[in-house]
Amino acid sequence: MEVKAISNSGNDTLKNFLSTKINKNSKIDITAANFSIYAFSSLFNQFENSDELRVLLTDSFFKQNETEFLKRYKIAQNNNKMFGNKYEIKLRNKMNTSFIAKELENLIEDKISFHELSDDKDANGTLMVYSGEKDNTVIPSFSSMTSDVLGVTESDSYSYHTAILDDDSYIEKMKENFDDLWNDKNKSSEVTDKVIEKIKTIYQENSPEWIYFVSLYHIFHDKLNELDEDSIAPKNSDFKNSIIWNTLYDFQKDGVMGLIRKLEKYNGAILADSVGLGKTFSALAVIKYFELKRKRVLVLSPKRLRDNWTLYTTPDVRNILRDDYFNYTVLNHTDLGRDSGKSGEINLESFSWSDFDLVVIDESHNFRNNNSGNNGKKSRYQRLMDDVIKSGRETKILMLSATPINNRMNDLKNQISLMTEENTKAFNDYGINDIDNELKKAQTVFNSWMKLDPEEKTTQSFLEKINPGYFKILDMLTIARSRKHIEKYYDTKAIGSFPERLKPITLKSDIDNSGQFPDLQDVYKKIGNLNMSIYQPLQYVIPEKKYLYEELYDTNIDDGKSSFKQVDREMALANLIRANLFKRLESSIYSLGLTIDRMINKIENTLNKISESTNENIRLQTISEFDDENIDEIFSDQLVGNKTQIFIGDIDLNEWSVSLTTDLNILKDLRESTKLVDSDNDAKLSDLKALLREKIEHPINGDNKKVIIFTAFADTAKYLYDHLSIALLENYHIHSALVTGGSGDNKATLYGVNTNDVNDILTNFSPISKGRDKTNNSISEEIDLLIATDTISEGQNLQDADYLINYDIHWNPVRVIQRFGRIDRIGSKNKRIQLVNFWPNVDLDTYLNLEQRVKGRMVMLNISATGEDDILNSNSNKEMNDLKFRKNQLQQLQKDVVDLEEVNGAISITDLTFNDFKSDLQNALNKYESSLNSAPLGMYAVVDSDEFENISNGVILVLKENVNKISDGSLLPYIVIFVGMDGKIRIQHTQPQKVLSLFKKLSLGNEKVNSYAVNRFYDETDGGRDMSNYSSLLSKAVEAVKGVNDEADIESIFHPGGTNIRKNIIQESNDVELISFLVIK
Repeated sequence: MEVKAISNSGNDTLKNFLSTKINKNSKIDITAANFSIYAFSSLFNQFENSDELRVLLTDSFFKQNETEFLKRYKIAQNNNKMFGNKYEIKLRNKMNTSFIAKELENLIEDKISFHELSDDKDANGTLMVYSGEKDNTVIPSFSSMTSDVLGVTESDSYSYHTAILDDDSYIEKMKENFDDLWNDKNKSSEVTDKVIEKIKTIYQENSPEWIYFVSLYHIFHDKLNELDEDSIAPKNSDFKNSIIWNTLYDFQKDGVMGLIRKLEKYNGAILADSVGLGKTFSALAVIKYFELKRKRVLVLSPKRLRDNWTLYTTPDVRNILRDDYFNYTVLNHTDLGRDSGKSGEINLESFSWSDFDLVVIDESHNFRNNNSGNNGKKSRYQRLMDDVIKSGRETKILMLSATPINNRMNDLKNQISLMTEENTKAFNDYGINDIDNELKKAQTVFNSWMKLDPEEKTTQSFLEKINPGYFKILDMLTIARSRKHIEKYYDTKAIGSFPERLKPITLKSDIDNSGQFPDLQDVYKKIGNLNMSIYQPLQYVIPEKKYLYEELYDTNIDDGKSSFKQVDREMALANLIRANLFKRLESSIYSLGLTIDRMINKIENTLNKISESTNENIRLQTISEFDDENIDEIFSDQLVGNKTQIFIGDIDLNEWSVSLTTDLNILKDLRESTKLVDSDNDAKLSDLKALLREKIEHPINGDNKKVIIFTAFADTAKYLYDHLSIALLENYHIHSALVTGGSGDNKATLYGVNTNDVNDILTNFSPISKGRDKTNNSISEEIDLLIATDTISEGQNLQDADYLINYDIHWNPVRVIQRFGRIDRIGSKNKRIQLVNFWPNVDLDTYLNLEQRVKGRMVMLNISATGEDDILNSNSNKEMNDLKFRKNQLQQLQKDVVDLEEVNGAISITDLTFNDFKSDLQNALNKYESSLNSAPLGMYAVVDSDEFENISNGVILVLKENVNKISDGSLLPYIVIFVGMDGKIRIQHTQPQKVLSLFKKLSLGNEKVNSYAVNRFYDETDGGRDMSNYSSLLSKAVEAVKGVNDEADIESIFHPGGTNIRKNIIQESNDVELISFLVIK
């Protein structure tokens, strides 16, 4: 017996040793756990010249247990080891795997047989070569037939081998054991055909669509469990049997499962589906899931939406979910600012804020600012953070908002901080080293993007610049689907389709029919000349007293690094009121007149107080906290909110009196002008009446006469109700209703309607969508005209109506879209819906110039995370001061009905996630999961570039980074990059959505192999044998990735807390693994 040691280093490799031992007489038996096609390829000539080769596999390549998605994926990857292990990456990266596989298939059919050991049997790995009476060889402890074991590739595992030569008795015994396992059908079974079938999958021609699906399968494999609802809640579980779950559409169910996964994994989630996609019901399903786990739930809602939530916790006949026995607690956002009193039936003085496992925040964008409270009192945000989230139980946060990003990318910072309890390192394990740093970088990109010309300010130009970390944060935390997404990825036949949007009707009404009202430009000018000094008393405090009020009322922000002055608050308020007058003039002369009366009364009372005052200690109150969405409250004597107090003796009364008197005279002059217009000669009201007559007499859907009229102002709403409801009832027997928020102000002409209950009014206006037949049979008639303020512009399904009128246009296009979302909803009974917009009767350029002059900046408080105040900067080039930007938005609203994500110059959160691609994968899994499981790495497809416009030749590479598992990048460890045939990078890996979008464009629906393109590819590569050009492009891609990452690492040195020099950086092609590629010829 001779024993030879093989070191597997240098030329002393097992592969070289076997090359000398195998000849034409050799019979080879291999027992191994697995094999790779690359190992067989390295000894191809020897095996081809041998007599016979038998391979007994001790591990199964072909069994797939039923388990959750992610485990099935991992099992499948193990079963695909024949296409290379981690030590054979550089061989796969040569990109000629298909050619190798095809050669090996021919060899198998000619020489090689495969058996698989039965589950209950075991065998040690060996390799035996029988070449006659001598030169027989046994390699004991032969673990696997792979390149690293043969010494073809390096490995970090022990690879020393011992060869036993010419020991006849030992070899004979080993051969008997092998033959016993091979020949006994109870011990092993033939799998040669299965091996051939599996090998064919790598070399057979693939359609572009299939390679797209395979690529997505790998890129998003760690998200597969989010797509597997049975792993969250099995069939027939209490959750799956709940009423709320079975009420949801399929797209809502998918969203709910995603939200639950995110809440469990990240402690927070944001549901940012577009308007009209039923976020409330999706959130109710999430709540039910946690309630069934005996978790306590708090819902924080804007006051106007409170009834939307409380209804489902009561045994009310209108509660269609009452048998689900919801038990969550509902409080208003404003209750966070209260320490006493009652909210509904809840005593706030004794309420335990820290006792909740899940907090659901409706309209969470209201918490995008973390401003300090005044006078030592916590702000709402601070109260939520300290008393609810950080105290007591570990709390998960679910946020609902169609607009979580407003005009700053940083709007997300404070919302995310609620999930992470202000821990900026909370997502370290997911590749985000510093949340704040990523958000600051995104804001820098956004600021630069906002300065672009309107034609350059596109979503795509933004996506090309945004940092991958921000993209990744959004993709981790949000579920954000658009209307187009739902229409594309779900069966609308099953859930009902969206109604057809008719082209918007645009009406430009005069002020009055008699022509007595002054020219609009003159009125705008007068409004612009108002000092608004009644709302800015701090401007008139004598210099030596100003510091006292600064100490009292200025607010520190960003941990004291900056401050927001009360005098600036007052200035911002003055600009808002000026804008409010401007918008009231657009709305109705009646509304403008009432507001002017209130302002005149306030100024006269103040002037009287000044003239009669002999006591310098009399205190004046001024407003210190206000919301531009509720500006009407400023005119009310019952203003709720914080007020600062100023001693009248600290004010320069002469200067203030002069300014107040100037304003008083202007306002009185304006008031006299408004008195020239009454309901009889109100041209806009006349146009509205004519519009309603046309709608009633010529409905657009059957006999549907339902109309919603929205206005920003309660005064206008009451005016319209007073002048429409009686005439419509008498002439057409049409019932009307008025909803302005406060229960005491709501009205209805339909007997039996509880006007103190907004939901009762809405149920009788939209009985089908609100399920009136299941709850209330006492009223058979319906309300057909609903006049409302924006108190119901969110969170309401009123899709029985098919006609919506904006009697005035909100300055924010989002509000216009939200209003229309009340009737523009999936599953509508109406085939078509109509939007009508009333506009001022001036051309758009004139309107914009006047609007700009009157209201200055509408972005009231734009305070970034860095403490950079940008208050009332008239030279600012931001959103509302960019006239071109504003003009494009308004022109778009006049021409089309748009979705939130389609507003010109707006960035929608739906643009910043991979939801569309995950949905493509979900659809593919439903059809092809078994085939996707067995799909090997290294596959490719070829598309013809001539079939697409402006597509250059090249290759889209899908790679996996192996040296640095967690680093910058929204898809890492996966990399997608588009390289031209000239080696130039067409789309960088830092723009993964753009690469995937191109991949999708070229592939989805492209289900057939393009023989013409494939033949050209074969001509270029000698049938796939010579892939040197393409492997060179792979090297170019790796160089590009390394170069970009080096730049990012160097740049990070200059960001506080952002240093990111990586110990293990990509150095060469071996550091990335080829997953798949698409050739564009």
